[in-house]
Amino acid sequence: MENYIFKGLKINGFVALVIHLCFVAGVVVSVMWLDKSYDTTPTAAIVLLVVSILGAVIMMLGYKMLEPNESRVFLFFGNYRGTFYETGFWWVNPLLSSKKLSLRARNLNVDPIKVNDKAGNPILIGLVVVWRINRDGVYKAVFEIDAPTDLVTAGSSARMNVLENFVAVQSDSALRQVAGMYAYDENSNGDGKEVTLRSGGDEINEKLTEELSERLAMAGIEIVEARLNYLAYAPEIAAAMLRRQQADAIISAREKIVEGAVSMVKIALDRLSEDAIVELDEERKAAMVSNLLVVLCADEAAQPVVNAGTLHN
Repeated sequence: MENYIFKGLKINGFVALVIHLCFVAGVVVSVMWLDKSYDTTPTAAIVLLVVSILGAVIMMLGYKMLEPNESRVFLFFGNYRGTFYETGFWWVNPLLSSKKLSLRARNLNVDPIKVNDKAGNPILIGLVVVWRINRDGVYKAVFEIDAPTDLVTAGSSARMNVLENFVAVQSDSALRQVAGMYAYDENSNGDGKEVTLRSGGDEINEKLTEELSERLAMAGIEIVEARLNYLAYAPEIAAAMLRRQQADAIISAREKIVEGAVSMVKIALDRLSEDAIVELDEERKAAMVSNLLVVLCADEAAQPVVNAGTLHN
């Protein structure tokens, strides 16, 4: 059976109050009537009193109120009669049992868990999920989830706690699966195009949302947003990975320095040749290139040596 809208008897709550007051008035009138009948007891007064009391009690038990983004599941002696979404003050058949379920968005902060990424490295990864019960999934949320606390007979807060626990377990499972599909960071030998947990961004979040939506559809739950909120190497390899990252950064910086130094040396040689400042043979050019590269690529400032002799001494 699927979720459908409740189409049973319902009356505006304020109209029901007027009817309720009429039954109360009937009780008062019948009591006064009986009080004034000293010799005989009028049958009509007794009938009016009984009907009025029954009517007042029945009307008292049928009032329901629903706020925006809330729903009520109605059952008639165990039979599902539909889900009610209309906000406001209403009166319905008091023989129907009803349980309220919130359709508002909720946050779930999944604490960081230790998993292995695609490369087998242990990492710590956390997740934030924004979820809510789909309007068309109320039936599944109530009747498709088995738990120690019966969702039908439990209170509203207890039912939501059961659903929150279900979302937490499925979020943990989805997070482990997605984390195992990607590497934490790109390998130094990579081409820069591989999607990783650090650089994936929107793609990783979309994958998480897809995995969670697939797992939670059976409970009528919609995932509004899912995103990583914590990502780090596990403590046992954090120091080694930090050194690797530092080495990668140093290598990348050295590559930039060498690239710039070679460009500067080329410019210097071209300008010397174009402006005819000095003519250098191949041996002197090699010496000049070597000296310039040492000066430009050194970690510390070079100490100049002044040659006071001739060009070749």
